[in-house]
Amino acid sequence: MKRLCCLLFLLLAACGSSPEELFQTAELELLQTNYPHATELYQEIIAKHPNSEFATTARIRLKEIKAKEEKSAAGK
Repeated sequence: MKRLCCLLFLLLAACGSSPEELFQTAELELLQTNYPHATELYQEIIAKHPNSEFATTARIRLKEIKAKEEKSAAGK
């Protein structure tokens, strides 16, 4: 029961993330080359906060990730 409460709390906290919190997490994921999770977070910023300054940068980061992934695929 305690685990369930903790999980529920974490899920609710994640739903209320500000664009800044999402962006900071996405940037950390990007630095760790976790492109799939960074992409997901940037897309969430754009979907939930399309007019924020973070959405503008998120769009740029998504293009950068796509370019890195294409370059990596071409090198294989």
